[in-house]
Amino acid sequence: MVVIPTDPGTPDSRSARRYLWWLVVVQRRRIVAGALLGSAWMIGLTLPPYLLSRAIDGGLRAGNPGTLLRWTAALLAVGVLNAWLGIMRHRTMTKVRMDAAFRTVQVVVRHSTRLGAALPLRVTAGEVATIGGSDVARISETLTVTGPGVGAVVAYFVVAGLLFTVSPLLMAVLLLGVPLLAVVIGPLLGRLQGAESAYRQSQGELTALLTDLVGGLRVLGGLGGKGLYADRYRAGSQRLRAEGYRVGAVTSWIQALAVGLPALFLAAVTWLAARMAAEGTITVGQLVAVYGYVAVLVAPVTFLIEGGYGISRGLVAARRVVRFLTLEPHAGPAEHHGPAAAPEQPSVLRDPTSGTEAAPGLLTALVSARPAETAAVVDRLGRFTASDVTWGPVRLDAVSAAQVRARILVADNEAYLFAGTLREALVGRQDRDDDAIAGALHTAVAEDVVAGLPDGLGSAVDAMGRNLSGGQRQRIRLAGALLADPEVLLAVDPTSAVDAHTEAAVAARVKEARTGRTTLVTTTSPLFLERADTVYYLVDGVAAAAGSHAELMRDQPGYRALVARSTGEETAAGDGTAAGDLPGSRAAPDSGAAGRAAAGGAGRGGPRVESTAADGTAADRAGADASAAGADGGAAGTPTSKEAVR
Repeated sequence: MVVIPTDPGTPDSRSARRYLWWLVVVQRRRIVAGALLGSAWMIGLTLPPYLLSRAIDGGLRAGNPGTLLRWTAALLAVGVLNAWLGIMRHRTMTKVRMDAAFRTVQVVVRHSTRLGAALPLRVTAGEVATIGGSDVARISETLTVTGPGVGAVVAYFVVAGLLFTVSPLLMAVLLLGVPLLAVVIGPLLGRLQGAESAYRQSQGELTALLTDLVGGLRVLGGLGGKGLYADRYRAGSQRLRAEGYRVGAVTSWIQALAVGLPALFLAAVTWLAARMAAEGTITVGQLVAVYGYVAVLVAPVTFLIEGGYGISRGLVAARRVVRFLTLEPHAGPAEHHGPAAAPEQPSVLRDPTSGTEAAPGLLTALVSARPAETAAVVDRLGRFTASDVTWGPVRLDAVSAAQVRARILVADNEAYLFAGTLREALVGRQDRDDDAIAGALHTAVAEDVVAGLPDGLGSAVDAMGRNLSGGQRQRIRLAGALLADPEVLLAVDPTSAVDAHTEAAVAARVKEARTGRTTLVTTTSPLFLERADTVYYLVDGVAAAAGSHAELMRDQPGYRALVARSTGEETAAGDGTAAGDLPGSRAAPDSGAAGRAAAGGAGRGGPRVESTAADGTAADRAGADASAAGADGGAAGTPTSKEAVR
């Protein structure tokens, strides 16, 4: 059994070779055991020819049945021992490969969480997926060379020594012939690295395209763009296939030579030994031994060639891993000079870039014709991007990330829902009783979601909440965020996928439940805006006006037109038309807001893994979620039922 380490250690990411060497060093005992077993197994393969030659010369030719029987028994014993050594070698090397694979996955995942919101800005989702798939497999296969590879080198010199006892000429042919094979194979390994690198690059790009396609498939079908996107994928797939053919051409030559050249070498040495036996220079038993030695050497030589092939591919994969591990998140003053103390009391969060602030104990709303602008403000206030945001008297990025995450929570309306029970989706790592859960569900108007599931809070939720409608997912995310009860809650368009009646109830209940706590929401819904203490109207990412909803409706024509458009859509949604299906709906943010899907789920507050779709895949998903708004919104007056949520 392979024990997966809790702490994978600190990888050496200075180069691909150093990373592979680190994987060797961290499991050096297992590597040494694999090398010893591999060497013993390879040496064991050379013993049967020797024993067979002694049985022929000392038993058969001498007419001595007793000697023949002894050498035959020894041959059987060596065969059994070799079988056991082969099993142990294979088991050990399997553990070596699994350890390398698991350790690589662990360091990649750990670095992903360290990058946090910077991850989608630095690398595509397809690249990360490919690293966790094919790259990890190739890196683990590379470590095979530490077992059979080492054994092959040892066996090479052992066979050379055995041939020396038969004929120095045959030993010289062996010592010169095997390096000649490496000279023939070497240039092909260089070509393979180049072809593998190009293939790996195209593979990552195609995987990213596929990830975006799957994420927005429903909306693409509704908009009639599925065919166009499929054509893009098909063209990319054909280019990748062409790259694969180039890799396959080089690989096929390497594999053919790995089998053919040792066979030719075996034929040449056997022919030379047969000539020597015919001339009486060596005995018939020695001829059989020479054939056996060189035939056995085919396996070590093949291992050496395949080892070079594996190292070539492993270096390509390791370069991608190292390139990922060297990515650095934004380093603020907390990283350079040590963390500053967070304000002891609730303090104002101020964003100088937009001129907005979230005042302690108040409900603040951000309004913009572009959802990406308000989302960017939330990212800055939540410390997911580099900014000059201040938290009371200190810069937000001067405070340790742990303190920020403990007190400030960004509730993204695309937060990832992990597979598990509904209770787990709501509670996460917190310890909350049924009364607290019932209160959060009531505030989010989500009691009907629980009541409609077969086992209530114990009902299974699929990954990404696929067995829930868009509106249900959104209310569950909001309930999870409310259950966390953070000091500062920053909610991104929390009611974009629900109908007007449900939205009115959510706005009223959130206002009441968050009394005395700092809350900021991004929305264009008058049902939420009229309950906000302060509303900021953003134009081109900067606050053009601030005040109450009534004041802005009176004094700001642009704000009035934006909210009036939203009101019209709300009415349509309330009549059964999904808000996300309407042109310009606030449920479908523009492409600039794509990629804001959180990985930690509502109420987790951890680093967010964002989609990398540059063409609005996340926005498409938001629009798709909104398509069920008219069907799943709960009634505003739904009573709290603690029995139902239990």
